[in-house]
Amino acid sequence: MQDRVLYEYAVIRVVPRVEREEFLNVGIVLYGASAKFLRVCFILPESKLKLLAPHLEIAEVAEHLEAFERIAKGEPTAGPIAMLPVPERFRWLTATRSTIVQTSKVHTGFCRQYNEEAERLFRQMVL
Repeated sequence: MQDRVLYEYAVIRVVPRVEREEFLNVGIVLYGASAKFLRVCFILPESKLKLLAPHLEIAEVAEHLEAFERIAKGEPTAGPIAMLPVPERFRWLTATRSTIVQTSKVHTGFCRQYNEEAERLFRQMVL
C-alpha cells in the first residue's frame, strides 16, 4: 500500500426543497492533502432535476455548481474563499449547509492517482 495516497471526498447534491430531504447526486469534490489537490466534477442533469422539482431554476443551480468549481480551482474571481489554502477550501466546500447545493459527509480512501480516482468516483456516485 506504499504506492497509494490518502484522499477525502464528498458527493455534491442538489436539494430542491430542503424540508423534503430529496436530492440528486450531481458531482463530487475530491481532496488530496499530499499534493494539495482539490477537484470538483459535476454534471447538471436538467431533465432529472425538472422531474424532481419542476419549479427549480436550473440557471441558479448551475451558478452555484460553477462557483464550487471556481473555488476548488482557486480562481481569484471566485472571491475570498477561493484564496484560502487548499485544505480550508475543501473544508468550506464540504461544510454542512441548508441550501440548494449541499455535500454529503466526507469519506476517505486510498488511491494511486487523484484525477483517476475523481473520475472513478464521479462515474460511481453520479452517472
